[in-house]
Amino acid sequence: MLVLGIESSCDETGVALYDSERGLVAHHLHTQMAMHAEYGGVVPELASRDHIRRVIPLTEACLAETGLRLTDVDAIAYTQGPGLGGALLVGTSVANALAFGLDIPVIAVHHLEGHLLSPLLAEPRPAFPFLALLVSGGHTQLMAVHGIGHYEVLGETLDDAAGEAFDKTAKLLGIDYPGGATLSRLAESGDPARFTLPRPMLNSPDLDMSFSGLKTAVLTLVRQQEAQNGAIDDATRNDICRAFQEAIVEVLVKKSLKALKQTGMKRLVVAGGVGANRQLRTALDLAASRRKFDVFYPPLALCTDNGAMIAFAGAMRLAFAHPAAGFSVKPRWDLASLPAA
Repeated sequence: MLVLGIESSCDETGVALYDSERGLVAHHLHTQMAMHAEYGGVVPELASRDHIRRVIPLTEACLAETGLRLTDVDAIAYTQGPGLGGALLVGTSVANALAFGLDIPVIAVHHLEGHLLSPLLAEPRPAFPFLALLVSGGHTQLMAVHGIGHYEVLGETLDDAAGEAFDKTAKLLGIDYPGGATLSRLAESGDPARFTLPRPMLNSPDLDMSFSGLKTAVLTLVRQQEAQNGAIDDATRNDICRAFQEAIVEVLVKKSLKALKQTGMKRLVVAGGVGANRQLRTALDLAASRRKFDVFYPPLALCTDNGAMIAFAGAMRLAFAHPAAGFSVKPRWDLASLPAA
């Protein structure tokens, strides 16, 4: 079965083709980062308009790359939510219109389920059940994943998501949008011993996390350095970046290890944009070798939002999809409400 996947939940337009026998055969992605950088953040209306411009050319590029035709597609999957309402409407409208015209099934996919299942696109693939650490710009959660649709939230952030904390902290340090990835790069040059920042909820008895206080601690440190030395120089900025990243990584790793112990699971899957963070991967790999568990990541190109994860999730749910009566979007959508496959 050949599934066309369309992702348009925020500021990236992704289209991909996934074949149930051959695997991922094509995927194309357009990011709107340069456009939104002029405004210091995502502008929803501009995001929606850009999705309209990109989704059809990206679909045509996937087909041209593979030599396939639209009539070869057996089903179309699209991101129904969560995300920006207007942006979601673009992918939803295109997917439903194409499916109606081709008389093929259309599958509404939960954005986070796409991320959760994206490591299954890599080799080796994790087997169910596994523990999932979902870390992105909008979500930070630990989940027990027993199968498609069998998701149990074990812990989550009580305020800012890890990716959101990266971006907000970058802005405090004068790093241009999108700042999270740049902050991570600058942290590699920082001195890990110069500054120490708090690890919120590191030793709490549960698996929940909190990162807004860490952002406040960075602001306090910045003001202290400015009061003592005037403007912050590049070395100091990089050292603060390193201290911030060290704190985030330690919390994520310790909470993941605690969740593995509580559940008795031996497989950890990391998904979402922050899953591409080099220091996080290094720390988890080291912990895995010491604690004797396996850790899995999606390919680096599939850590951020993309059509491949939507096509794959749609293919996994194809046998359980129900015909849609009209269409709608779900800007807010609880992952735990999904039906089990």
